[in-house]
Formats: sequence, C-alpha cells, structure tokens
Amino acid sequence: RKIKGEKADELMCVFPFVVKAFEMVIIPAERIVAQIGGRLTLTCNTTGCASPSFSWRAEMDNPLGGEVSNHGTYSTLTMNPVTILNSHLYLCTVICDEKEKKEKHVKVEVYSFPSDPIIEISPSLVAGEPATVTCKIPQVYPSNCLEVLLKKDEHILHEKNFFEDGSTNAETKIVTYVFYPVSEDIGKEITCVASLPIAEMNFEPKERTSSQKLNVAFGPQNTAITASPGSSPREGDSLNLTCVTQSNPPPQIIWSKRLAEGSLQHLIKNNVLSIPHVHFNDSGLYICEVMNLVTNKTENATVDIIIQGAPVITKLSIEPSSTVQEGENVSIQCSAESYPSPKIILRRKSDNADMGPYSARRILLPSVTFQNGGDYECVAENKFGNSRSEITLTVKYGPKNTMITVIPTAALKEGETVTMKCTSSGNPAPVISWNKKKATGESEKISKNATLTIQSLKSQDLGLYECEAYNQFGKEEKAVKLFFQGLLGEPDQMIPLVIAFSSVAAVAVPVVAILIYVSRQAKINGSYSLVKALRLKV
Repeated sequence: RKIKGEKADELMCVFPFVVKAFEMVIIPAERIVAQIGGRLTLTCNTTGCASPSFSWRAEMDNPLGGEVSNHGTYSTLTMNPVTILNSHLYLCTVICDEKEKKEKHVKVEVYSFPSDPIIEISPSLVAGEPATVTCKIPQVYPSNCLEVLLKKDEHILHEKNFFEDGSTNAETKIVTYVFYPVSEDIGKEITCVASLPIAEMNFEPKERTSSQKLNVAFGPQNTAITASPGSSPREGDSLNLTCVTQSNPPPQIIWSKRLAEGSLQHLIKNNVLSIPHVHFNDSGLYICEVMNLVTNKTENATVDIIIQGAPVITKLSIEPSSTVQEGENVSIQCSAESYPSPKIILRRKSDNADMGPYSARRILLPSVTFQNGGDYECVAENKFGNSRSEITLTVKYGPKNTMITVIPTAALKEGETVTMKCTSSGNPAPVISWNKKKATGESEKISKNATLTIQSLKSQDLGLYECEAYNQFGKEEKAVKLFFQGLLGEPDQMIPLVIAFSSVAAVAVPVVAILIYVSRQAKINGSYSLVKALRLKV
C-alpha cells in the first residue's frame, strides 16, 4: 500500500534513529593469570564503529608470542601454548573510520604448577637400613615461591623452600630426605606436600600432594617352634611342628633333622612339619631355618623331640657269628630304643635266669663250649611295655661222651646173640663206624652203623671191638672186649672186672664219708640221727 508523503514525514518524526558512541573493551580486563603450557585468548571488542582497525603490541615492543585474528568489530590475540615470554602488559589499539583512536591494556601474569608431586623411594625399604625419599615437583614457575613438606603420616620429616632460587624457566624441583625405616612403619604413608603461594595471583590449586604407602622388609626375627601335642609324644601319635616367625615379606622355611653322624637331613619347605604316626627313629633334633630373600637374613630355631613308648629291640646279634667253633670267643649283644630308657635282660632261655645284670647289654663267652649253645632271649621293658627277641647260638664241636652199650653183656655164652650200640654227641652229628682188632694188631672196618649185632656167637667173634665217632672237628674212640664167661686168663679179660670195681668204688667212697661224718657227730653229741645223716649234702 502506498503512503502519502505527508504521512511518511510524520512517521519519521515518531521513530527517530539512535546513533551509539564509539567504545572499546578488552577481555579479560586489566589483569589475567595464565598457566604456562595452557591456552590464553585476549579479546579486543568495539561498539559504535562499523569498520574498526585493530592492532596489538606488547610493552617495550616485546614479541607478541601469540596469533592475532580480526573478526569485524572485535580482534583476538591467542597464546597457545602460554610461555614465560607471554608475561607482559598487552596493549590493544582501535582506530574508527581513521578518525577516532582508543587504547586499552591488560597485564598477563604466568605461572606453572601443572601436576602433583612424584614420590620415589630407594632402595627397597629394609628395617634399620637407610632409605632415600625423593619428591619431584614437575615444571614449577616461579620456583622461588615453592615450599615443600615431607611427612610420615602426621609426623613432619623434612621442610624445604626455594625462596632463593633464581630460575627463570619452568623447572622440575627435587627434594630428598634420608631416613631409617622400622617395621612399625608398615602401612604408614609418606606424603609430599608442594605449595606455590604466589602473592596477588589468583589460581587453583596452589597446593598439590602425593602419598605412598610404606612396605618395610624386616626379619626374620623372634623365630620359635611349637610342638603339638608336645615335644615328647607317645609312639604312634601324630606330631605337628610349626615354625613361627616375624618377617616381611613372608620367609622361605626349610625343615631339617640332625642325624646321628652330625649331618643334616632336609625334610620339607613349609612352615608346618607333620608326622602322622611317630616312631622311635623320629626322635632327634629338628631345625627350622627361616630365610628372608629381601633382607638376606637367616634365623634358626630348634626343638628336641623325644618319642615315648614301649621299647623296640633294634639289635640282637652274635659276634663273630651265630655259628661258631668250640673254643672261639663269643659276644652276644642286645640293643633297644625307648623313652624312658629300657631295662634289658639278656639270658639263655634254657637257664631261665639272667646271664648278667639288667644294665648289661652284652654277654661275653670266652673260649665257648658246646654247653653254651642254645637259644638266647633279650627282653627290653619300661613303664609303657616290653618287647622280646630271640637268637640261636650254634656251637660246632668234635665228638664227646662216646659210649658203648652191650646187650646182654660183654661176658657171653657161645651161640648167644649180642648187640653193641655206640652213641656220641657232637655238632655236626658224628659219623659212627665199627672196627675189630685182628690178631696181628691191625683194625678191620666191619660196619658203618651205630648198632652192631652178632648172632650165634662163636669163638672167632670174640675180641676187641672199637667204636669210632668222627666229624670235621675231631674224632673219639671207645672199645669193648667180648669174651666167654669164665675165660679170664688173658690180661685183657680183666677189663670188665676193673670197670666193675671202679663202679663199686665210686659208690662206696661217698658212703664211707657219710659214716665217718656221722661217727664224729656221735662222739660230739653223744648220739646220732640217721634221718639227719641222710639229709647231708655231699
């Protein structure tokens, strides 16, 4: 729709145009704090000027250290990254329509405190040995404002400031401290507190901290052994030996047993040594060896284990052998193990009596005889019971006690039957043979049997018969003469009479002795008793 000229003029009067004055601002204004390595943008903005002209410069014509970018009514100066060279007063100049000029400035202040401290501890912590704590504060500026505090939990170890440091660049500052850790430090924290309290500079954070937990190696120490159910268990019981120690890190534990000859028998690598069913040979000295591979220290603990129980016979022997020759020297030995110590009885079973005192563990038989042969018994006993063992001593010897028995008698009648039996003892059993003496004096072997029988006796059967008993250890001979009754003319025929007389004499002598004794008693006492006389032991 068309508007008439008069109306248009009227409208112009109702809505007059407002023209703004030329102004400028700089953002941020007056002062800004920037961290080295970061990004900072300064903005110069105008109003009231359609085509402003911008320029930037640093005080004393220092390099800008940034990039300028114009965008119509505003201009930016970007510093990326911010460096120490950007610590200046920056001036922004704006000219409007080549007529009007305005300037504003902003002060840029820089600092560097980019990250938390770094804590290093070396070497690995060992109780009682020196260790160095190092705290590194990376890329600090200005360092002459830096303050560092080292703490162990709440206890202050070390303080340091860098007030006199003249560094003009961002540098990593280092604080070290030597201390002696103890086992009680385990779990505590070493803390490094770094502060950069720059006056009139507003930035965060002004304090940075780092902590590190302490792990102190120590030991082994206070090593001990516990025995369950005790150090003197009964035979057959289970036994657990536990090695207890204080050590960080956990130590390597080796169990050993000291043998009789003094050497060590290595058992297991474990803190617990278990023996399900103990025996006497488990008695002895047990050693727990504890090694800390970090501290390179070793500690030992020992326990003496004594197994209680009934005795066990460990040795029953005959020296030089269980089979000997008569005349050799013989030793019989018995050994037994137990706790309490056993009482040992060593005897020959047939004697049913001790061959020596209880404490004796050996029987000596010098020049042994066949009578010493037989079964020997060792009995070991204590309050928990007893045990027995047997061994046989065999004595080899030549023939002994050779005897001839004639049935019916050596004085015979013609036509009778006579049996002669020869017996002898020896080990091994003797071999028996019969010889007959010829008229020439030579002997003729007539039998290899122990029994010789002659039937229908004739005169040519009369004479001297010899029994010979022999083995590898000797020989023994006996003889008997057969004769007809009434024929005693020859001297040899007197042999049976001599034997008979000797037998009578052997009986008569004791009787005569008794009678003499009784006669003397009668003279002393005036009488005698036959009963008492018969009780006498000769």
